[in-house]
Amino acid sequence: MHQILSIAGSLGLFLFGMKIMSDGIQKTAGDKLKAILNMMTKNRIAAVFTGFFITALIQSSSATTVMIVSFVNAGLLNLSQAIGVIMGANIGTTVTGWIVALLGFKFKVTAMALPAIGIGLPFFFSKNLNRKEIGEILIGFGLLFLGLGFLKDSVPDIKSHPEILEFIQNLTGYGIGSMMLFVIIGGLITVIVQSSSAAMAITLTMAYSGWIDFPTAAAIVLGENIGTTVTAYLASFGTSINAKRASRAHTLFNIFGVIWMLILFKPFLLFVDFIVPGDIFSGNDQSIIPAHLAMFHTLFNLTNTFIGIFLIPQIAFIVRKLVPDKGIEGKEEYTFKYISTPIQDTPELYIIPVKAELYKLTEIVEKMFIRFWLVFNNSDKKLGSEVKDLKTMEDYTDKMQEEITRYIIDAANDSPQSGNAERITALIRIVNELESIGDSCYNLILLTERRYQKKIPINKSGFDDLKPYYEVVQKFIGFIKLHLNRYLSDKELMSAMELETEIDNQRLILRKKAQHRLQEGENVKGELLYIDIVRHMEHIGDYSMNIAEALRHLR
Repeated sequence: MHQILSIAGSLGLFLFGMKIMSDGIQKTAGDKLKAILNMMTKNRIAAVFTGFFITALIQSSSATTVMIVSFVNAGLLNLSQAIGVIMGANIGTTVTGWIVALLGFKFKVTAMALPAIGIGLPFFFSKNLNRKEIGEILIGFGLLFLGLGFLKDSVPDIKSHPEILEFIQNLTGYGIGSMMLFVIIGGLITVIVQSSSAAMAITLTMAYSGWIDFPTAAAIVLGENIGTTVTAYLASFGTSINAKRASRAHTLFNIFGVIWMLILFKPFLLFVDFIVPGDIFSGNDQSIIPAHLAMFHTLFNLTNTFIGIFLIPQIAFIVRKLVPDKGIEGKEEYTFKYISTPIQDTPELYIIPVKAELYKLTEIVEKMFIRFWLVFNNSDKKLGSEVKDLKTMEDYTDKMQEEITRYIIDAANDSPQSGNAERITALIRIVNELESIGDSCYNLILLTERRYQKKIPINKSGFDDLKPYYEVVQKFIGFIKLHLNRYLSDKELMSAMELETEIDNQRLILRKKAQHRLQEGENVKGELLYIDIVRHMEHIGDYSMNIAEALRHLR
């Protein structure tokens, strides 16, 4: 029992170190990580490289693929682009295996781990954010290898347990059946620890300790490639049709790779042994097995991706058949699901879908405002259908506000150390102000409906004065749309303040003119309705200014 708990604790320390190191790398990478993401939409080759670099940085293919499912769910990636990134993620996850194989078994682990923690500690407690992030990387690196060292020591000596070795050897005597069994075992290990990197470390340790031979370890590694797809598959429940398809493509691609590899298993192992120094099949030197396994893992994923990159259209076609359109996207209700990974979080990346949704919301409220004005200026429009359409759009913005706010809060709770409260508050405020613009647009169309139904007359000069007022409000909404999701400079904030001042000044002039017309005996209902319209348009200016101020907190 003590041995089992020691292995579990060692694995926990390894995972914790990997998480700390990954968080530090993400923060240090910062804008570079965002620049890598911009490559995604260029072509399938760029998508593969993007998946590789992101996974190499965040040290988790599960996190990358779950993130890709999230991006597809938000409409940032199409299915073909997502498949390319997923292929690259499979290659990126092999980096961890090489780090562990080259450093974890070639040197005394504590000789690297403890000095790394010692050097990183002063950096970690520094008030300088850049130094603090370097400290996280060093401490994470140290804890990762400390956990690996404990894992190596916790695995019992195979010579002391010949009965277990005999049991494993009995399982290897069934040819392809044995290979399939170890593939399943590899998948189960990855599902249990929820990290292919941790599963790879376990496999390397078992092989290094002599519990399993090279072919058995290679079969387990193949199973880990399938097991890593489970997290993204589960995360796709409740998402859009394309998000579901992306997760299915991940599973299909990895299963396809395992099938052709099992057919060419022995020749492939011989090829790996040929290019890596040392005769792995002699069984005389277990110390060479980590490098052989790392090379097998890398070559398999490189070859699988090379084959798969030409088959992306076919894979997309198959998953479209597996996940048909009918019955999945027929509903109009808006959903925006936050998807997290159990081991690895990438908050800097999860904020990207939020920004995409905010842009969609801005486009909707802008369209609502334009449609109000078209109806207000055209009495021949079918008013009933326009009111119904804008009501549907207003309900949609309400749902977007609810779902996006929940997403932001869930992301903040999942990664409190990565996103500051100021940014979270700013994002939520932007969502709320955009929804308020939608409410005002709906109120404006209701006032327009009342004007036509009650045949309330609007003074011609007052009507003419509304056009420049509408134009400046529309200009402000366009300004917000143009500058959304980025930090607003002093000059840009000044431009926003000038627009709000212009709206306020025009509102005062229009109200005074309306009051003057009332005193001269103009239609009371018409002037009161006119003042209401001016008021709601002025509110839109206020909400736009609030958004501009919130953008000052997005860095």
